[in-house]
Amino acid sequence: MTERGALTAEGVRAALESAASVDERAKIERRMTDPRTQVIGVRMGTVFDIAKANARMPLAEVDRLLDSDGYEMRMVAVSILDFQARTKGVDRAALYELWMRRLDRMDTWDFIDRSAPRVVGLYLLDRRRDVLFELARSDDRWHRRTAITAAFSIIRAGDLDDPLALCEILADDPEHLVQTNVGVALREIGRVDPARLEEFVARRGDDLSAHARRTARVALA
Repeated sequence: MTERGALTAEGVRAALESAASVDERAKIERRMTDPRTQVIGVRMGTVFDIAKANARMPLAEVDRLLDSDGYEMRMVAVSILDFQARTKGVDRAALYELWMRRLDRMDTWDFIDRSAPRVVGLYLLDRRRDVLFELARSDDRWHRRTAITAAFSIIRAGDLDDPLALCEILADDPEHLVQTNVGVALREIGRVDPARLEEFVARRGDDLSAHARRTARVALA
């Protein structure tokens, strides 16, 4: 029997289903990148409210949320991981290990953007980043997006060498959903060190997509 007041995957599912609407489901389905993704139909503001209410959920229950094929269930899961990663004294290794073990469930751009910078990037601030280079060379577009997105927190800490090396690998990536975040990473690099961005764009700018190039140049405006 579930303890009264416990933070559980079943409780999250019930909260989401009670907030679902047919109209919202149709809106969300239109922006899904994988037609196999199941959509409950809950507006994002409500999804994040449910995640915040469950922010102290045990990681075993977060893992159960990640098992779900429901888009909103997994969005709650990654949002909980992100909320926990912001908490002082948190076990960052446990968050990181769960995220990486369930990498196969991070299969939309917004799951990655919602959680990779803090859950993966903050953990790697003072560690080797070999895993990011492995992901950047993956055949899986979501792995490549994870690599550059996790680097956002590293860039914001003023550490630019590895993020720039990741941009070197991904500068000519054929996938739009990777290029968009390469552009964001370069923009943030430019806000820390404009000269290093200028050098990169002068050398590799033609390899970037037009979208990534425009985004990067915002820091030089």
